[in-house]
Amino acid sequence: MNRTSLTTMQFALALLASGAAALGLVFSLPDPGSVPLLTVFFALGAAAMVRLIRPINLWFDGALMLLGAVALLLALPQTGAMPAHFWWALVASWAFAWLFVERLSAAIRAGHLPETGTGLVIPVIFGLALLVAWEVITRGANVPPVLLPPPSAIGARFMAETNILWADFVQTFIKSVLPGYAIGCLAGLAVAIAVDRSPFLKAGVMPIGNFMSALPIIGIAPIMVMWFGFDWQSKAAVVVAMTFFPMLVNTVAGLNAASAIERDLMHTYAANNWQTLMKLRLPAAGPFIFNALKINSTLALIGAIVAEFFGTPIVGMGFRISTGVGRLAIDLVWAEIAVAAVAGSAFYGVIALIERGVTFWHPSVRGGRA
Repeated sequence: MNRTSLTTMQFALALLASGAAALGLVFSLPDPGSVPLLTVFFALGAAAMVRLIRPINLWFDGALMLLGAVALLLALPQTGAMPAHFWWALVASWAFAWLFVERLSAAIRAGHLPETGTGLVIPVIFGLALLVAWEVITRGANVPPVLLPPPSAIGARFMAETNILWADFVQTFIKSVLPGYAIGCLAGLAVAIAVDRSPFLKAGVMPIGNFMSALPIIGIAPIMVMWFGFDWQSKAAVVVAMTFFPMLVNTVAGLNAASAIERDLMHTYAANNWQTLMKLRLPAAGPFIFNALKINSTLALIGAIVAEFFGTPIVGMGFRISTGVGRLAIDLVWAEIAVAAVAGSAFYGVIALIERGVTFWHPSVRGGRA
């Protein structure tokens, strides 16, 4: 199926869903709160028909998407399950978002729009579309908040509990994740360099490292709490245990990435082992090291949160999630999950940006910039 026929099918879906939503509103004799949705989806249906006949600027599709989503959210019934035509309205809104993202992606690939900056619009639109669908489905289907609260309830709880969420973030991320991450990664890097210089250590440490990396965190965390106490030190120790071995394994593999010809060239230049390590082998291992850093950025946060389930002061993301579930404060639990997701994503993104600056010479980075 070529792109033109796919776009036609997308517009047909948007037009059909908009028409079904509008007709459903007409025959159900809508209350005053549904009139905006009725008007908007009649307009969307007409606009989609015009757009199908004659292509318009892609931002027109974006306006259709935004208009449909806002109208749908404003017209949601406060009580009771929403009628069938509201579900058609959700399909139409999603179809318009799909069209906009599809055309925007095509414009970026064709070079009509810059990838830097504009490319971020695509994941943002996709995320917002998921949030709109989540809100409509949970409220429209009367999903119990204990099972899945709507994003609006989670956002309201987030704003009401900002001080608690910030204290939990500081306890878990600043005090536990960052120190444990730094110690574990640096220790893994140092041991990897030592293992690379000693065949005896390579034969002895690597199998033990693989064995230790397979240990479950729920087995390590209680032991660390008994050793280091209930405060952040035990959580940092769990993070060290989780980040040490991925860094060790990746760095050892990266130090062997330099080819024999490159090592022979350094030998020809009369470079000693230290110079060869610093000038050739560590730079060649850079992509492997940053791969471990990115993997550990998510493992560290997961390890700290899980460790807080086994004993912690009355603060921390893991503590709040555990007690929130026990008190059925599911909206607070989801607010903590949102904070953890944003923190982990931002941490990963910072490391990825540093990687692009440090390993700019690597083919994967140069290819990504092309």
